[in-house]
Amino acid sequence: MPMRNLPPNPERISHRHIEVFRALMLAGSATGAAQMLFTSQPTISRELARLEQLLGYDLFERVQGRLKPTARALRLWDEVQRSWDGLDRVVEHAMALGQPHQASISVLCMPALSHALLPGALARMQRTHGEVAVSVATQDGPLLQEWMSAQRFDLGLTESGDTPPGTRMVHLPAMDEVAVLPASHPLAARERLSARDFEGQPFISLARDDPYRLKIDSVFARAGVQRKMLLETLSAVAVCAMVRHGLGVAIVNPLTARACVDADMILRPLDFSIPFQVHMLLPMHRPAVPEVDWLMNALEQEAQHVL
Repeated sequence: MPMRNLPPNPERISHRHIEVFRALMLAGSATGAAQMLFTSQPTISRELARLEQLLGYDLFERVQGRLKPTARALRLWDEVQRSWDGLDRVVEHAMALGQPHQASISVLCMPALSHALLPGALARMQRTHGEVAVSVATQDGPLLQEWMSAQRFDLGLTESGDTPPGTRMVHLPAMDEVAVLPASHPLAARERLSARDFEGQPFISLARDDPYRLKIDSVFARAGVQRKMLLETLSAVAVCAMVRHGLGVAIVNPLTARACVDADMILRPLDFSIPFQVHMLLPMHRPAVPEVDWLMNALEQEAQHVL
């Protein structure tokens, strides 16, 4: 093919030209390229001629009926291959995003809920819908609300009944707090415990400013019950660990209690009610992830299972 003396005009080179060039490099002939692209051999020849005119140099030499790439064509081919492989990956990724196992849900929850409620709900969701990628971050109180307001996560789980700005709250079923005891404790023989049963007992408590600590203390204050308040901690999981080691008795949320029960610790219902409820937070200004509905349904089922 004779050289064209027109100046290069890359702005007018189209994806179709690159597609034709790729097919010619793979097939080695205009006829083969036409078959690959489901078109005719004259159309391929015209597209190649136009591309070479726009570039201002030849891409192929004809040798015994076949097209032999020039040095420039080989250099261009290296770049086209890299770009085409990248495009293939983009297409594969785009298609994969339509599959449930490629979806990704970001969850922000209180630490205790990542230990107790969320694992069971994730297992339920996977049994029903197959594998779904989930990223779980934990945070307490004000920061949890701040991060949800900032639309940083697809779903939030909190014990607080306050709805952060920019979010919508969905309530999970309410349940009652329970007593946890060392398995060998004398109170373990009782099926249900009253406030009076805690009189004089070493009691492991949550931190002083914890809202559930305040509710528990209020119950015992009204009943005139004096406990031995020797240990306190921020975490219900830590409370249960201390109970397992025989350091005292406690009252905690039923989710953590059930997750921590083993041969060294038992739980007992109370004959008085201290309601415990988890709330789901949904960002109002973040693109919705459809699979979040699956997880919300699984969380509700898991909470119902505890009742």
